[in-house]
Amino acid sequence: MKKQENGITEGVIWKQLLMFFFPILIGIFFQQLYNTVDSIIVGKFVGKEALSSVGGSSSQIINLVVGFFTGISTGASVLVAQYFGAKDETGLSNTLHTAYAFAILGGIVFGLLGIVLAPEVLRWMNTPKELMQESVKYVRIYAAGMVFVFVYNMGAAILRAVGDSKRPLYLLIICCIINIIFDFVLVLGFQGGVVGVGIATLLSQAVSAILVTLLIMYRTKELKLEPGKLCLKPLFLKKLLWIGLPTGIESAMYSISNVIIQAVLNDFGVDTVAAWAAFGKIDSFFWMINNAFGTSIVTFVGQNFGAGKMDRIKKAVRIWLVISIVTAWVVSGLILWNDRLLLGIFTSDTSVIDIGVRMVWSIAPFFFLFEFIEILSGALRAEGYVMVSTIMVLCGTCLFRIIWVTVITAGKSLEMILYCYPITWSICAVMFIMYYLWKQRKVYDRRL
Repeated sequence: MKKQENGITEGVIWKQLLMFFFPILIGIFFQQLYNTVDSIIVGKFVGKEALSSVGGSSSQIINLVVGFFTGISTGASVLVAQYFGAKDETGLSNTLHTAYAFAILGGIVFGLLGIVLAPEVLRWMNTPKELMQESVKYVRIYAAGMVFVFVYNMGAAILRAVGDSKRPLYLLIICCIINIIFDFVLVLGFQGGVVGVGIATLLSQAVSAILVTLLIMYRTKELKLEPGKLCLKPLFLKKLLWIGLPTGIESAMYSISNVIIQAVLNDFGVDTVAAWAAFGKIDSFFWMINNAFGTSIVTFVGQNFGAGKMDRIKKAVRIWLVISIVTAWVVSGLILWNDRLLLGIFTSDTSVIDIGVRMVWSIAPFFFLFEFIEILSGALRAEGYVMVSTIMVLCGTCLFRIIWVTVITAGKSLEMILYCYPITWSICAVMFIMYYLWKQRKVYDRRL
């Protein structure tokens, strides 16, 4: 490892960013694809109630839990990237085994909580009565496989942190194919409905967790996962949580605000819930690109921060901001231009499509605003500065969003409720720009 040239800390910045970005993007695409296929199959062949059960309140609960843990796994990926950039093999090994043990334990705990609490949480979200039974089934099946979700996400984050973005992509392609096959077999062949979709997802996630673990155990030169060394080392767990926990809370705050918005939208009826579920799948293709930008900048900044190369960090952030904003404009335009066509992929119900169009035009034009939050917060996390960014997200986005939908726009139109997204993105983007410029000046001067 010490003799190998590291392209992330040595190569041409924009080329290294793009070479790392595209495998991540394609991988997230396949991850979204098998979730989207679930919705297409149940929406087209089972009905809008099944689509709402898979993509409505149950989806928000799952996103909350998975997003929280994915945020925590960012702590592991930042530490791994920094130790790898600094060529600290001992720190790298201790972080790896602590992170993996944490993922296994966390998956078991959150899985059990999901199975037990699913009915209560769904009722709290005002899930329509006609959707309750199937929604509970879907959440419980997903929760039963939560340990696989946590292990895969942690393993993939660790591989990407050392610069390997290709093999997590290959795993996702394999698991996407497995999920789609089981979707057709269990839903269309055996008429399994929502339960069939849940089981197909669980099986594909189990395969992905096993494969990524085997890669880190036997097929990664920079890493060597040994089951006998799995334990929660206090020092490294503290470091992991110091970075990861605020990031997890930040992600959870987004999800909690979305859960509350989902609860408000549930009062509009099944058609609105189905439209929101369909829009969520279209919307997810923007967020997968956004997440790929964020993951790329975290690894790039983390390794260069460990190596003490601050000039490369400043240049990379500028380059990545420009590319991500232009990409957001392109994606927004494509979604707006093809709104009815895209919504029609998930449902043939004209009422649902009409409501979905209103959602598209309320949110999609403003996607570019979030790039300031994604790129700048990613750079700050990679340098270990997470607390202030978490507070800014908590206040500037999540808290205001909750106040907007429960107080300011209570009982108002659908559009008024949805405007909370662009408004809060604008507020948070301004705060992140100001904080990042101030913080980087201090960090740069100190590192020099």
